[in-house]
Amino acid sequence: MLEVLRTTDPTVIAFATALLRAEDIECFVMDVHMSILEGGIGAFPRRMMVARADAFMARAILKDNALDVSGG
Repeated sequence: MLEVLRTTDPTVIAFATALLRAEDIECFVMDVHMSILEGGIGAFPRRMMVARADAFMARAILKDNALDVSGG
């Protein structure tokens, strides 16, 4: 799996998840439960991961919707 997005904003994660799932791209959000450790202050970013085969298309979809993407 490759990281395509990193953010502390849960609304960005929800938007990106909806965009990718609409295009039948499976995604997995890591670090969701870090809020337990941080006390909900949003200090640790969440990472959105996709399969290596879907990474190029996922990044293109996110960029087309004005989201900052991670990686190459």
